[in-house]
Amino acid sequence: MLNILRHRSYRHLFAAQVIALIGTGLATVALGLLAFRVAGENAGAVLGTALAIKMLAYVGVAPVAAAFTERLPRRVMLVSLDLIRCAVAAYLPFVSTVWEIYALIFILQSASAAFTPTFQATIPDILPDEHDYTDALSLSRVAYDMESVVSPLLAAALLTLVSFNLLFVGTAIGFLCSAALVVSVALPSPKPAKPRSIYERTTRGMKLYLATPRLRGLLAIDLAVAAAASIVLVNTVVYVQGHFGLSQRATALALACFGSGSMLAAFGLPRILDRIADRTVMLGGAGLLVVGSGLTIFLPTYNWLLPLWILLGIGYSSAQTPTGRLLRRSAHPEDRPALFAAQFALSHVCWLIAYPLAGRVGAAYGLPVSALLLCLLTAAGVITALLVWPRQDPDTLMHAHVSSSEDNPHLKDLESGQHAHSYVIDDQHAKWPRKT
Repeated sequence: MLNILRHRSYRHLFAAQVIALIGTGLATVALGLLAFRVAGENAGAVLGTALAIKMLAYVGVAPVAAAFTERLPRRVMLVSLDLIRCAVAAYLPFVSTVWEIYALIFILQSASAAFTPTFQATIPDILPDEHDYTDALSLSRVAYDMESVVSPLLAAALLTLVSFNLLFVGTAIGFLCSAALVVSVALPSPKPAKPRSIYERTTRGMKLYLATPRLRGLLAIDLAVAAAASIVLVNTVVYVQGHFGLSQRATALALACFGSGSMLAAFGLPRILDRIADRTVMLGGAGLLVVGSGLTIFLPTYNWLLPLWILLGIGYSSAQTPTGRLLRRSAHPEDRPALFAAQFALSHVCWLIAYPLAGRVGAAYGLPVSALLLCLLTAAGVITALLVWPRQDPDTLMHAHVSSSEDNPHLKDLESGQHAHSYVIDDQHAKWPRKT
């Protein structure tokens, strides 16, 4: 898996991702502690609302950003967004009220909503080989898990020496380093097949996504992932410090256990995905999330919480890591930025549902009730994915076209109105062919 780091451009982008995410992880821990200082036992509600605002920014900004930036140099765009995020992070230590948390989270995450899909869509262009790209997805999953493993452990060590407000400084430094690494490489830019209006570019990714059965199944899995993971991401601080009466360092350790489980799965997935279909792996991971979230309803002690968080981390990574493979095989290269932006926005609609449910319901009715509702939502997502994502999902499909045209090269070689090729939704194929 580490062999792909021989690619210079990917190596620099991967390093930028790791450094920025370590900084983001410090901010995640600090934000939870800041919410607990400001709101006390209502920290889960405050943090849930802050994360819901983050999701609103992701859902609203990502498709629009993809429309306006698909013709801009990717390197200029990514560096500019890193600098915006650095400036916001540098201001966070001075926050003293809840409304300031909400406002700054919106600005910070709006920049991330433009940054992340562009970054993700660049990787398959840099690594065209399927095996290399699979390895890159696993490494990226490991990088995201740095936020849940290395960052909380680093935060726990730093909290013995400094105030948690200074953790935000680490976030700002991370974004600066990320910008410097992006500047150091040349990045491919998208080349649209034809000029389109702003409206078409904004909505194209959504249309491609929702017309593809495997991606509709992916969206259902995203709902399951969001429901189960929100138990961890929203309510860990409430479980550990509010319910069990433990320390900030115990909160960081619990989050690290979740990330450790996710990293464990990510390291094993490249070999597993060489032998087992994406659908099977992702649904298996989502099934673990159903089991884990169900056990959370009856969580008795902190010692039970730690291995349960590891189990949830394994399910989380298994259900999430192959996502890029599905997106890559579901669009032409010129449509990938729009499709990645659609995945970014739609998946975060799921988080927008789950985060407030975890925070508000937990604060109003208790943690067991919140866990029960989220477990049911996780199960509903898995069942929906089983129904809408066909078990047989080949790339090449036999399909018909209504008419042929001498002016259209794609339609010249039809036999009896039909032909077969690697099938994706595009200008020539508006609907998924029905089984015959």
